[in-house]
Amino acid sequence: MSDVVIRVEGLRKDYTMGSEVVRALRGVDLTIRRNEYVAVMGPSGSGKSTFMNLIGCLDVPSEGQYWLNGQPVAGMSENALARIRNRELGFVFQSFNLLPRASALDNVALPLIYARIPKKERRERAAAMLDKVGLGARKDHRPNELSGGQRQRVAIARALVTQPALLLADEPTGALDSRTGEEIMALFGELHGQGQTLMLVTHESDIAAHAQRVLFLKDGVIERDERNRD
Repeated sequence: MSDVVIRVEGLRKDYTMGSEVVRALRGVDLTIRRNEYVAVMGPSGSGKSTFMNLIGCLDVPSEGQYWLNGQPVAGMSENALARIRNRELGFVFQSFNLLPRASALDNVALPLIYARIPKKERRERAAAMLDKVGLGARKDHRPNELSGGQRQRVAIARALVTQPALLLADEPTGALDSRTGEEIMALFGELHGQGQTLMLVTHESDIAAHAQRVLFLKDGVIERDERNRD
């Protein structure tokens, strides 16, 4: 197995707005290896959300190549991209995106339904993942019975339950108070220590400081690529 999880070459994304073409990404080259922990920073309009959408297979590039876990992603059909998203990627969003009427266990098990995993195994894997994020005792609680930090832990457990090659987190502490945000970042650190590859988008330098490596995007290009620590 290759130790490269993400490789992009000449990644470009254009959007047409009326008669104007806006170039959101301008030929990005990047390699991320297994068990790297990478933060992506940049001002509004820098291209970081576009970049995250392309890496997450939520959008397709206008030009360039992208390999995820050795698989060439550019040019895949929508059905193939959906399979990649479910099998290779885990997503954590600022707004949690949990089903309000479902228990924590059922929320975490949801991706396994799409993966056609048998019910008994789904429940076992979801329960094990809730244990991993410290919420095993609350598996039967609905989102409105959980704190913001607990809901984000459920979202993280759901993102991890398919054992993804890459965990993508978009402003994962944005809806949390500072103490709870630090607890979530400590959890990401634990997951990284267990071998998980992570990429997070943030506008907060203190959040990015938790990562090994920080990419600074500006005007659609990687302006700086810095390492925080080994």
